[in-house]
Amino acid sequence: MVMSKPTYKRAERVADQIRMEVADILARKIKDPRVGFITVTDVDLSPDLRVARVYVSSLHEGGPKDLALEGLINAVGFVRGELGRRLELRYTPELIFCQDGSRQQGTRIDQLLDSLHRDAPNQLPL
Repeated sequence: MVMSKPTYKRAERVADQIRMEVADILARKIKDPRVGFITVTDVDLSPDLRVARVYVSSLHEGGPKDLALEGLINAVGFVRGELGRRLELRYTPELIFCQDGSRQQGTRIDQLLDSLHRDAPNQLPL
């Protein structure tokens, strides 16, 4: 049996590099107090490497999330400039910061599962 190398698209490799670099820039360079503790969870990069959607999550619940996202949107030019200096790309992608909703989805699924267990306490698990 011949094992072949996994095939990765260039956009996926560049997106992973962008994720790491943006996380480092946010941790070390951004001084805006609205940003606080932000985690870069994922980056979706267009196939032509021109637009990057950067998904972020924050530890804060409710209103401060909006402030953190607002701070990121205000700092997008600075982050893009820093990213351009770090990456060796012909064009630095346009950055679009988006709130990552996977944590809220996970919490909602946990609540639904807990409610199912409360509704049927005498049934045996499958």
